[in-house]
Amino acid sequence: MAHSQRFLDLCNEARKVVKECSCDDVKQWQDEDKQFVLVDVREESEWAASRISGAEYMGRGIIERDLEAKYPELDTCIVLYCGGGYRSALSAEFIQRMGYTDVISMDGGIREWKMKSYPIGK
Repeated sequence: MAHSQRFLDLCNEARKVVKECSCDDVKQWQDEDKQFVLVDVREESEWAASRISGAEYMGRGIIERDLEAKYPELDTCIVLYCGGGYRSALSAEFIQRMGYTDVISMDGGIREWKMKSYPIGK
């Protein structure tokens, strides 16, 4: 699906203020058993179809509402992903505004993850 220019502009502004990592970084962190929470912010139907192994679901529509109850510590390392890295950047920006200090958006999203043949769960 092609993204509108206004959406891309909004995402690019968010990307200026959030930390990003690559799919390779996340895979390495998983392999090293680094402590972090991997959160899928896509739509529920996307989550149901496939997800990155070890991820949990908190869609973009609910993450700001539900995150604090599950992860009250503001220094929790939270890595967000979506389809390609846009929605995760937007979510990361808002989570940072909530006071979380170690939030990372995975650039490339699950599309790049799959292209690299990294583990997928269902």
